[in-house]
Amino acid sequence: MSQEQNTDKTTTAANFAEMFKKFGHAMGEIFDDPELKEKAREFAESAGESAKAFGSRFKDEDVKDKFRDVGKAAEVFGKSISDCFKKDKEK
Repeated sequence: MSQEQNTDKTTTAANFAEMFKKFGHAMGEIFDDPELKEKAREFAESAGESAKAFGSRFKDEDVKDKFRDVGKAAEVFGKSISDCFKKDKEK
């Protein structure tokens, strides 16, 4: 395995873990819950370790397709939250 491929896997795994860390932190802030923040931090660490373990799978087409589905679901969720705030603002 080349150094570049290994770096790509590490970067992908780190980005994956960071995404969960930021999401958990944001949810903890929204609900003002320190326990939720801590659980999210623990989950992010676990997710990051898992991502490192299966880093090579990020290149598989079926995994890419599943992550595209995850991205679409996140986009739909974000839009619904945005729409909710727009409706509240209009009232």
